[in-house]
Amino acid sequence: MPDFLLPDLGEGLTEAVIVQWLVSAGDVIVTDQPVVEVETAKATVEVPSPYAGVVTTLHGEAGSTLPVGAPLITVGAATGFTEPGVVTAEKVEEGSGNVLIGYGTSTTTRRRRGTRRGPAKASPPTAPAAHSSAGSLAVISPLVRRLAKENGVDLRTVEGTGPDGVKRRADVERALASRTAPAAPVPSSEGRRIPLRGIRKTIADKLSLSRREIPEATVWVDVDATELLAARVALNAADPARKVSLLALVARFTLLGLAKFPELNSRVEADEIVVLDNVHLGFAAQTDRGLMVPVVRDAHRLSTRSLSAAITEKTTAGRDGSLSPADLSGGTFTVNNYGVFGVDGSAAIINHPEVAILGIGRIIDRPWVVDGVLAARKVCQLTLAFDHRACDGGTAGGFLRFVADCVESPITALGEL
Repeated sequence: MPDFLLPDLGEGLTEAVIVQWLVSAGDVIVTDQPVVEVETAKATVEVPSPYAGVVTTLHGEAGSTLPVGAPLITVGAATGFTEPGVVTAEKVEEGSGNVLIGYGTSTTTRRRRGTRRGPAKASPPTAPAAHSSAGSLAVISPLVRRLAKENGVDLRTVEGTGPDGVKRRADVERALASRTAPAAPVPSSEGRRIPLRGIRKTIADKLSLSRREIPEATVWVDVDATELLAARVALNAADPARKVSLLALVARFTLLGLAKFPELNSRVEADEIVVLDNVHLGFAAQTDRGLMVPVVRDAHRLSTRSLSAAITEKTTAGRDGSLSPADLSGGTFTVNNYGVFGVDGSAAIINHPEVAILGIGRIIDRPWVVDGVLAARKVCQLTLAFDHRACDGGTAGGFLRFVADCVESPITALGEL
């Protein structure tokens, strides 16, 4: 009986956490049928089996961590079971076995998380959905289960605000905050411990690597964003169906700035600075699973409205957990709108191996001199952290000043389009 081993799910990931099993021991499965949902450091994905047959063993329980290459399931031959054109447990055709749904041996497309392709035996009409199967609850992450367990929260009493009622970390924290009676005392003065794994560990490792390897410097400037806000109002009034976000406008100015100062769209490799031809624009997005940086590929080829739509789409996907590992890798420059947290500025950490990150602070009313007269204007701060190996202050300052000029006078950008 062959073992199906946990595959490398992309970008050199070394482990994954079992979120939920989509099959049980004794189930008859077909080739490329999703058998388990796992959470990696970058995304939550369904893993399909390269074998057809009967599931004899499930290796691991929900919430457990498995290294890449460890057994996931054991599949035996199903007596009298045949499926045209599939790989059986007795014979694995060369090249069979896809890593993620939508790739590999079958032509089926990836389904929504939490759904199952029907096995050979039919389920009763009253059977619950896969993500709410017997003994499980609609919880997107084992970390949420752990948080609930450690704090004595009954997940059955928690209202889920995620897609299809999925219970998220924020839902458990809301339940904790609404308690009228305190939780059972913790016997230790240490409080609770949160494992540094999954996406949290990836963030920690990447930021630590950035601090160790990149000699970064930071420049910043206050800008009058009054005309930028007016331009956005005009754009959205002209086409209400395709509205443009403020982040998209600043991102568009950033792309124009990178065309003038390409050294900031590069990476340092050994003793060389590799200036990149294409801009794959990353943007920081806060989600229930932590900070993510979705990437809009070839962003420099997109119109402002298309860029805004792409940012909105990937932000939504990041929050509902449907981003793939490919959506979170390969960026060449990052923008970070930390103004949504109500702060003016931040010395952001560069997203290694990129060489710069542009930050946008909150926009607030401040006194500003306009044509010699003091007036109330909409002001925000732009901050650029850059790798001093890739460029000097003149390049970094020139780029930041160009973006600031576009923010203060959006018509300036027209000359670069």
